[in-house]
Amino acid sequence: MSFDEQSLIDGIVQQRWYGGKSRDVSHAQVLDSVVLRAADPQFALALAELRYDTGAHDIYQLLVPEEETFGLARELVSAMRSGLTLQGSEGSVEFRPVPGFAGLGRELNDARDVGAEQSNTSVVFDDELVLKVFRRLEPGLNPELEMLRFLTEHGFPNIAALGGWYAYAGGPLSATLGILQEYVRGGLDGWELALDELAEEPERFLTRLGRLGEVTGEMHTVLASEPNDPAFCPESPSVEALGLLTATVDEEIARVFVSLSDDEEAVSPIAGRGEEVRDQLRQLSHAGAAGQFIRTHGDYHLGQTMWAGDDWVILDFEGEPARSLPERRRKRSALRDVAGMLRSFAYAASALSLLRDVEPPDGWEEQARARFLEGYFETVDPALLPAGSAATDRLLSVFELEKAVYELQYELDNRPDWVGIPVRGIQRLIEETSTRA
Repeated sequence: MSFDEQSLIDGIVQQRWYGGKSRDVSHAQVLDSVVLRAADPQFALALAELRYDTGAHDIYQLLVPEEETFGLARELVSAMRSGLTLQGSEGSVEFRPVPGFAGLGRELNDARDVGAEQSNTSVVFDDELVLKVFRRLEPGLNPELEMLRFLTEHGFPNIAALGGWYAYAGGPLSATLGILQEYVRGGLDGWELALDELAEEPERFLTRLGRLGEVTGEMHTVLASEPNDPAFCPESPSVEALGLLTATVDEEIARVFVSLSDDEEAVSPIAGRGEEVRDQLRQLSHAGAAGQFIRTHGDYHLGQTMWAGDDWVILDFEGEPARSLPERRRKRSALRDVAGMLRSFAYAASALSLLRDVEPPDGWEEQARARFLEGYFETVDPALLPAGSAATDRLLSVFELEKAVYELQYELDNRPDWVGIPVRGIQRLIEETSTRA
């Protein structure tokens, strides 16, 4: 297939999934393409490389023509159902079904776009299946496919079951192109559910959080259950790895606190306390052993969960989108996921006031933390954690501090009205560590 360079650039940069909007494109070319349907209109997928004036480059997956997304999505699912391998000029695309997945036997009728998604394209069929097409491609196995496949094979029930995937292998790169999953029909977004029930039935949501803690502990235990799989076997972190963790957080603290103004009321509780925070980090980092490092969710918060029927479903295993694919596949302490969820409770309590002008019940965040942690520690394999509750608490505080400092920078850049949320989190961690010392 032939593509005019300027038309190619114009067609990509106007898409909502295009991630280089702050860059100037200097060159574009199609590296390879595969025909999905030769009939009129012809359907194809293509790998397009964009080069920027900085010298950097990205590779995007295109569906051709883009205005026929639903028809192309049906062709992709059909190829997956048949287990096809299609050849391009530089490589091939393999379509692989998950054996026994009932959804692949369904006829595909109604299709709709998941409009809120920005970085990928997802098409829902009949509220039964969802096809996610990864747009910006990186070499290697996408963590979403890798994690879902592992959890599915090991019988973890609290996910949207994996139905199949397709991937490219050839000269330009080897990469996961997309996945097919069960669609969670009638699921309630965990973040929206938190705001609704925090305003109307806070005790009911606290009960749900106890179960979320259990599901999280079960997930981490399953992820650590395969000692013979190099990609998933638990590892004891080296002294160097623990030192790198501390150094990374310390560097982030130093960078963020340099820019804080003593004159801004929102940051006044922590302004000028950067060295104090770094000192707290050093104290926390003397926790000693860190337990085992395993594969984790990597971007864990209420927005990555759904309440469906009478239980939680965990979603979106791609990891933090700003991190590279190798970073997202790196093994880490399970407590990093836990810290992300605890920070999400702080956001829910504050967002209730900011978004709905309703104050949360007194002490709700503390109760939410307690319920979640109780469920988590009852179910997670204790071998994954540092020995003793004191060491566990200290390491968990390190990850909460890391998350809160990241949040502070994000809110300063994007939502000044929300700056108080990470400020209160950092202030609490300073006080708790001082008391603990």
